[in-house]
Amino acid sequence: MALRTITETRAYARPDSRSAKLWERAQGVLPGGNSRTTVYMAPRPIYAAEGEGCWIIDVDGDRRLDLLNNYTALIHGHAHPAVTEAATRRLARGSAFPLPTAEEIDLAALIVDRLDGVDQVRFANSGSEAVMMAIKAARGFTGRPKIAKFEGAYHGSYDWAEVSLGSGPDEWGPLEAPASIPYSKGTPASVLEDVVVLPFNRTELAVARIEREAKNLAAVLIDPMPNRVGLIPARADFLRAIREVTAVHGICLIFDEVISFRLGYHGAQGVFGIRPDLTSLGKIIGGGFPVGAVGGRADVMAVFDPRGGKPLVPHGGTFNANPVTMAAGLAAMQLMDEKAFDRLDEVGGKLRSGVQACLERAGVPGAVTGMGSLFRLHPAERAFVDYRSGVASEAERARLDRLYRKLIDHGILLAPTGLGCLSTAVGEAEIEYFLEVLNACIHNGDSA
Repeated sequence: MALRTITETRAYARPDSRSAKLWERAQGVLPGGNSRTTVYMAPRPIYAAEGEGCWIIDVDGDRRLDLLNNYTALIHGHAHPAVTEAATRRLARGSAFPLPTAEEIDLAALIVDRLDGVDQVRFANSGSEAVMMAIKAARGFTGRPKIAKFEGAYHGSYDWAEVSLGSGPDEWGPLEAPASIPYSKGTPASVLEDVVVLPFNRTELAVARIEREAKNLAAVLIDPMPNRVGLIPARADFLRAIREVTAVHGICLIFDEVISFRLGYHGAQGVFGIRPDLTSLGKIIGGGFPVGAVGGRADVMAVFDPRGGKPLVPHGGTFNANPVTMAAGLAAMQLMDEKAFDRLDEVGGKLRSGVQACLERAGVPGAVTGMGSLFRLHPAERAFVDYRSGVASEAERARLDRLYRKLIDHGILLAPTGLGCLSTAVGEAEIEYFLEVLNACIHNGDSA
């Protein structure tokens, strides 16, 4: 696909644009005109019309290079022929049944084959559900009430998983014992009491707090490269220590790989060489359809087993293991062989090194973090170790927002936080295009 010269993509901003008209309608029937907080954009959002490969066309006809892929969910970009064909073929035979289908067995078998920490799988419809069910499984297996999670890490919308997601310097407490801070107004105090917050990548402090709370801890929940923490990879010694202390005390170690399963053929647990007790999955395993999954050791997963009566942890869901999702997900994951992951790693490395070089040439403070097909732009240059070191100041956030808006107005789509990811539809030509636009946006003002 031939790449265009750098042009403005601001048709959405016209008062009479189709996006403006849709926004006007949306505000009457959706709270704040919105169903996903993550896609809200002031003064109005851009409405998508269609996608092809690594490109999105909005309702006003502007075309952008998609380096977000529905927040990391699309590993092959938009409308990949093999994935589309698999979903269409299954859809023509029925989309949902009050019975299981063969497709769920096939996708579960692929996941079991690839993840060392997974003997069995149970499907849901979102990453949030996958994390929720992993936490409930850990409680059912251990008989303990509390969980531990890491400060600043996002794990979906379950009350316990949201604790201390967006805490700030005025409330986060001492580093050795971060405070349990509610994310949503109305979170019960009892939820906060049952969540122990840990400092990410701080081995001695995290281990010490786990040991103090061990007798009541059902699980330690961790994303090996948490986006909201700054897309900072966990240190190898840190992960090993967390695995060791949880094993000693009979605490379930849950890996949230909803995003980080992108890191390799064997997931993040393969990259880091750690075998968790439970793993939460979502996003890329659905082939572009709603999906979630929890997998783990057979003895832990047995809490869901309905044979012989009520399971220890009942788990239903009208659209769990929906056959269209299962068929699309299987097609998408089969395409992601080890060679495909290696290529994404290579292209991702070139993007990150190119971004860093661009920032250095411009002489502006900034950095890029990430691994594999994931990257995140930061409006500051410092050592990123944990959540607290990654939190941007008000001035830094303003600079990042200016860069984000310049990029979106010149044909590049990232997240407002600077998060981006690659699909297999992206090649070196698209990376060069992105770097050209980024360079132009940085030099045209005081952005990142």
